Amino acid sequence: MPTYEHTATYAAPVEQVWDWYNSPGAFRRIMPEWEGIAPIEAGALVNGATTRFKVSLGPVKMMWVARHYDVVSGEVFNDVMEKGPFGKWDHEHRFIGVDSQSSQIRDTVQWKLPFHPLTFWSAPFTVKGRMNQMFAYRTLRVQNDLKRISQFADQPRHKILVSGSTGLIGLQLCAFLSAAGHHITRLVRPTTVLPPDAKNDNVIRWNDQTGEILEGDLNGFDTVIHLAGAGIGDKRWSKKRKELVVNSRIPPTANLATLLSKLDKPPTNFLCGSAIGYYGNRKDEVLTEDSTPGDNFLAEFCQNWEAAAQPAVDAGIRTVWLRTGLVLTPMGGVLKQLLLPTQLGGGGPVGGGRQYYSWISLDDQIYAMHFLMMTSSCKGAYNLTSPEPVQQKSFAKTLGKVMLRPWFIPVPGFAIRTLFGEMGKALVLDGQRVTPHRLLESGYEFQHTDLTDCFRQCLGKQRL
Repeated sequence: MPTYEHTATYAAPVEQVWDWYNSPGAFRRIMPEWEGIAPIEAGALVNGATTRFKVSLGPVKMMWVARHYDVVSGEVFNDVMEKGPFGKWDHEHRFIGVDSQSSQIRDTVQWKLPFHPLTFWSAPFTVKGRMNQMFAYRTLRVQNDLKRISQFADQPRHKILVSGSTGLIGLQLCAFLSAAGHHITRLVRPTTVLPPDAKNDNVIRWNDQTGEILEGDLNGFDTVIHLAGAGIGDKRWSKKRKELVVNSRIPPTANLATLLSKLDKPPTNFLCGSAIGYYGNRKDEVLTEDSTPGDNFLAEFCQNWEAAAQPAVDAGIRTVWLRTGLVLTPMGGVLKQLLLPTQLGGGGPVGGGRQYYSWISLDDQIYAMHFLMMTSSCKGAYNLTSPEPVQQKSFAKTLGKVMLRPWFIPVPGFAIRTLFGEMGKALVLDGQRVTPHRLLESGYEFQHTDLTDCFRQCLGKQRL
């Protein structure tokens, strides 16, 4: 039977690495971004617990069910596939203490393809490369998570309330914060459907348009993180869509900030979403948090969005506005939308390609938010973008090279305006050259400053 082996080293004691793996957020954190995996149930590291998820095999989603067995706390756990795409999959995770400050995980997988006597020859193309990339990604993700957690190991864990926890950023943020030992509660509307692996999480229900708390109590949280709102770039901007974008953010932010300001036990920290659309279309002007705002729809909307949090500021709650750029992950957002055109060879310069894209990796988005939450001296607006914004033509060229596809076929600006209207102009043809001046000044160290490295990691194209 084929056997795959992989050893990873971590700059953390074995107990800390085990605790990370045994956290509710660990499973979602280690799943490669490019695999399209949908967690259903994340089993704890105890005998008989099951982990279930859906995995993509081309256009087909298949359920994978694994059962834990022979678990020895702090030392080893095994999982065996009971249902899934392989003929056999039996995986041992062995935790090895190297010394008091470092450890290893030795993964040993015994596997077979379906109809293995007939299909084994395809393994170098269908299995081994995918496994190499998966374990490389997993190793780096755990190493980085442990490093970021250790930076604030001397501080107490927070009780955190998160709105927008089912969104692209919110899902990974809650998973990371949970793996870091914080206690998560989700602020949701009555119609919110939690992902299956979070169905038993603590929730507070509210009417975001009126501010009425329907279930639970806002008192006693250390930090509130407010990310909820309709997707700005999900659909063409009709009048109705623009109203939805505005009404899903500004009234809820004002309502939440007002509620927090009147609590008997208010939070110490309030992190509130915003966007680099605040600056409007500024071409090649270098923009920092001190730059003046723009004057288009997005800029005016972001100004009003940030102003809606003022009641929290007035109440003495440390408030941070997260002016987020283009978050890069194949799980959603702009990169997901670009993958198919690039795969088909249509990922060239758009509208001339000179407009700047201020991007940030999903890892840095999560780590920066955690850093701002844990650093009490940080308040006010922070640009969450990489220190190295790039012109769109460079962005397209880099993505094409990583995906081994041509990047020179241009897309004229009028085509974008015709297809997407005002939204296309604001999000694709306009640009902002935004730098994270205050974030760097505060001491945050970026995981990804190079766009190629970011694409390679999140797309499973790392050079091993």
